[in-house]
Amino acid sequence: MSPNLPDVVLWSIPAFVLLTVVEIVSHRIHPDEDAAGYETKDAATSVTMGLGSLVFDFLWKIPIVAIYSGVYALTPLRVPVLWWTVPLMLLAQDFFYYWSHRGHHVIRILWACHVVHHSSRKFNLTTALRQPWTSLTVWPFYLPLIACGVHPAALAFCSSTNLVYQFWVHTERINKLPRPFEYVLNTPSHHRVHHASQGGYLDRNFGGILIIWDRMFGSWVAETDRPVYGLTKNIATHNPLRVATHEYAAIAKDLKAATSWRVRAGHVFRGPGWRPQASEAAEAATAPALTADATVPERAA
Repeated sequence: MSPNLPDVVLWSIPAFVLLTVVEIVSHRIHPDEDAAGYETKDAATSVTMGLGSLVFDFLWKIPIVAIYSGVYALTPLRVPVLWWTVPLMLLAQDFFYYWSHRGHHVIRILWACHVVHHSSRKFNLTTALRQPWTSLTVWPFYLPLIACGVHPAALAFCSSTNLVYQFWVHTERINKLPRPFEYVLNTPSHHRVHHASQGGYLDRNFGGILIIWDRMFGSWVAETDRPVYGLTKNIATHNPLRVATHEYAAIAKDLKAATSWRVRAGHVFRGPGWRPQASEAAEAATAPALTADATVPERAA
């Protein structure tokens, strides 16, 4: 029997709208020249990406629910949905979210999905809505929870709660919080680091609700220098389709230019900034199929 849990995202939409309006007004009344602030086309692109993700996520849910339901039917384990088990499921989901998020930064084919969220050079509450349209790469990370007896509907509730929590951390209007909060929770300060493109901030602060995973696994860094948002190689487009697919196109270009299966595998499964070794590059340079303008993939924190 499916647990009766609320649609957290649906219920949060009025709060999303209200908080975004408040943030826009605050930038108008008390502008900060150093803040990234708002830009109409950028914000419109972020909102469009968010609306589009609702449509595509609905389509991706069909095969994902089928797989999760099959695994859930096969496992003899069951985790009941009770007042004391829900916090434990949220904790476990947040743990696996950390590894999913980290994986989507260090494996290029996964980064091609997640790069969408980092493609804005602004950092405001609409940036939280800039979601990918190809999130089919996320589901494998949560299979252990289903195998341990967590109902797919309970996992969906936990994932939605995690997503809703992260909305408010996409702002420059909140400075650092008191130390106990900063030590345990993902906060705007931590997440500004995550969205920055400076070298020292790259691939840091992956936590969803909690920042303790980053502290435990060596990926945490404090906010010191003012972040510069976006990618190390930014895209000059507000076209939602190009925003959603530009890294896949870059991968395809690199695969076409590659001269060995080893290099092709590297372009797909290694880090977004990976390039062939010098010997491979020299070999590739002699191949007529390789052009001089092979794509160098962009990076973001």
